[in-house]
Amino acid sequence: MQPVLGRTGESLWTKALASAIAPAVDCSREFRAIAQAEGAINSFRWGFAVKVAVLGLGLMGAPLAGRLLETGAQVVVWNRTGAKAQQLQDRGAIAVDSVTTALERSEVAIAMVSDGAALREILLTDPARSALAGKTIIQMGTIAPDESRAIAAEVTAAGGEYLEAPVLGSIPEAKQGTLLLMVGSTAEQFARWRPLLQTFGPEPLHAGPVGAGAALKLAMNQLIVTLTTGFAASLGLVQREGVPVEAFLSILRSSALYAPTFDKKLQRMLDRNFENPNFPTKHLLKDANLFASAAEAAGVDARAVVAAGRIIEGAIAQGHGNGDYSAIFDVICPQGWEKAEG
Repeated sequence: MQPVLGRTGESLWTKALASAIAPAVDCSREFRAIAQAEGAINSFRWGFAVKVAVLGLGLMGAPLAGRLLETGAQVVVWNRTGAKAQQLQDRGAIAVDSVTTALERSEVAIAMVSDGAALREILLTDPARSALAGKTIIQMGTIAPDESRAIAAEVTAAGGEYLEAPVLGSIPEAKQGTLLLMVGSTAEQFARWRPLLQTFGPEPLHAGPVGAGAALKLAMNQLIVTLTTGFAASLGLVQREGVPVEAFLSILRSSALYAPTFDKKLQRMLDRNFENPNFPTKHLLKDANLFASAAEAAGVDARAVVAAGRIIEGAIAQGHGNGDYSAIFDVICPQGWEKAEG
């Protein structure tokens, strides 16, 4: 049975629904107490108890699984390192030791892994491939459009269904359910799984068939690359020339050139503090390279992104691969520099 109802609602809606349905199903005090519990209400919102697997519990996979648990879904989790599943188990998730078992115990599986190669490894090698029949895979990581289409074809050949729903946003938005989702699928798949996707973001966008969501995601992440690189260069210049940073930001914030990401990364750059990232530098390099390859294949000149990629490589060479991507500031505006005399 497929999801039949809509988006996750607020607490007032939840209370109203509880009072409306409880008398119709069972007027007992016990049932009303159960119906008022968030998990029970969400079961009625969906129309059935959804069984969802989450494959990959990294920076984004874990909060996605947490959001699902909050809706009352039955959640099965898998990760290469089982220790990451413990906190989710404490919240009610079922941890399993193989992708095959995760697929067998769920109706739909959300994959949030690092790249296309990792996705192929977990889904398209035996015995996981044999467990794909009758299952739906929702790919939510960042991979190339051609990769997504190729994996979709193999999942379909194995008897499963595949759609993509990469996201814009990071850990805070994943926890709050305010991500921006870019869906590549058939119209029927989008309609069927939209209620599930709304767990993670209120208004998923149907971009087109498989590949369209992946392309849109790369287009967005390319802007992270070039906007952050450009901002770091401007910040470095005004600092070197002795212009107060607040004067620079005052003009920038009042102009059409401003992007909110500038303020999000400003303090990290000023403090050169790149610890505890929401999005590590190594992942930004992967996305820059994916965009450059996809752009080249589409006849789009991506030399600006390639050049920015070299700067990102420099940050990784300095040991910032697992740090926040604002570490590119250390390459663009290195410490210890002194202006030459004369």
